[in-house]
Amino acid sequence: MSTAKQEWIDVAIEALDKAYVPYSHFPVGACLVTKDGHIYQGLNIENASFGLTNCAERTAIFKAVSEGEREFQHLVVAGHTPEPISPCGACRQVISEFCAPDMPVTLIGDDGVKKEMTVEELLPYFFTDKDLNV
Repeated sequence: MSTAKQEWIDVAIEALDKAYVPYSHFPVGACLVTKDGHIYQGLNIENASFGLTNCAERTAIFKAVSEGEREFQHLVVAGHTPEPISPCGACRQVISEFCAPDMPVTLIGDDGVKKEMTVEELLPYFFTDKDLNV
């Protein structure tokens, strides 16, 4: 494994300790890497009004997009799960909005258990602007 990829995994895992999860106690961390190597760390942030909770993947993407970033090369998502963590449906759709279908995604569980796939494998037949009548 490259040292850069290990750094991205470490950033996602480090985010687990920063997650704000007083209700679910289910921390998730993410690391989104731009094409030019900038790293955006994400973590889940819960709210007593559960619908207002924001997932780690979306936090990382929204941070990057709010800084003007639009081109990404890799996403790592980490959680305390026995198998590699699985992003929720909302996150999968947001990932597909901002990341190329062939971009790699690494999913990490406890003890370093991981699965690698592409954005398209994560959410086949995702909804795009081509599905809108505009």
